[in-house]
Amino acid sequence: KSHEELLIPPTPCHAKTNVMFLKTHKTASSTVLNIMFRFAEKFNLTVALPADQLFHLGYPRTFMAHFVEGFETIGQNYNIMCNHLRFNALEVKKVMAANTFYFSILRNPIPLLESSYIYYKDCVPAFRSSKNVNEFLASPTKYYHPADHRKNIYARNIMWFDFGYDNNAEDDTNYTQAVLQEIEQNFPLILIADYFDESMILLKHTLCWDLDDVIYFKLNSRSQDTVQTLTPESEEQIKAWCSLDWQLYLHFNQSFWRRIGETIGLEVLEKEVDHLRARQKELMETCLSEQEAVRKDHIRNKALLPFQSGAANILGYNLKQDLDNRTLRTCQKMVVPELQYMSYLYAVQHPHKKRKDVGLPLLWTSLQEK
Repeated sequence: KSHEELLIPPTPCHAKTNVMFLKTHKTASSTVLNIMFRFAEKFNLTVALPADQLFHLGYPRTFMAHFVEGFETIGQNYNIMCNHLRFNALEVKKVMAANTFYFSILRNPIPLLESSYIYYKDCVPAFRSSKNVNEFLASPTKYYHPADHRKNIYARNIMWFDFGYDNNAEDDTNYTQAVLQEIEQNFPLILIADYFDESMILLKHTLCWDLDDVIYFKLNSRSQDTVQTLTPESEEQIKAWCSLDWQLYLHFNQSFWRRIGETIGLEVLEKEVDHLRARQKELMETCLSEQEAVRKDHIRNKALLPFQSGAANILGYNLKQDLDNRTLRTCQKMVVPELQYMSYLYAVQHPHKKRKDVGLPLLWTSLQEK
């Protein structure tokens, strides 16, 4: 190559603004949702929000286009879709533009199942009727009855279900391979919650976003004292009981690291992860009165109280008192729980519709004070 040619800067990429995120359960996906909502606001993008008083896109029913508010009038002109839904490629394609980028996130089924157990303890029959997670796993079929399969989705292969497949299917090699291939075709990028910061860097590179677009404060996490310790037997049992999810995870964990090796490289990844954490720390010092998430009874502003579920104590944040308006807005967006953020965006995008009743004070009463 001649000397001149080397001086030509690489073509800067353009931020992708048509993006579909399949929000899976108990996989740090609420944190990703917050990232998506903030990005949508930054570029003034149209979000496919749940219609009327729905809080998710028809879940656990298989997704249909009419679950989206305004679909009849807006048609295929949504930029961002990221609320809970059970994936259905054909119906999602009716809502999202042809050049939409699809991604999702998976988590190791072992910590995932323990998290589901605590979070959904009260509403899943298989969890409700067992004393604790280890008792449930000692003999899952004793508590998990096929008749309750709709109520029990969180108790077995929940990720498989979220992607639109039968979570009670037989684990047959031809079947699982075909599903993995189909997921790969539908989702060019699958992140791994167990490597969340690395995932954010890969997301940033893939979508051509800025570092600040993927900075986050961990949302919807719970206090340590509600975590139950799994016995080694239970851990092994999860791999068998949730073998579809286990294969899903192993497959995409492998392709995740392969992808990083081929695109960013481990060295650059490490540097960028450090950079992300430093920026996150800086923002936490700017925004938060305590340097960490606090328990629900310590959240001062009730508008920032996250939805509470099961036996989990879902943590939230307290903002500093004396922030200037611009900083306050930035900080608020980082910590506002998903139901409140969704109902706020809904009110902005559909001003003539009845507000969603979140049962909590709305954060921004006057919506125009940008």
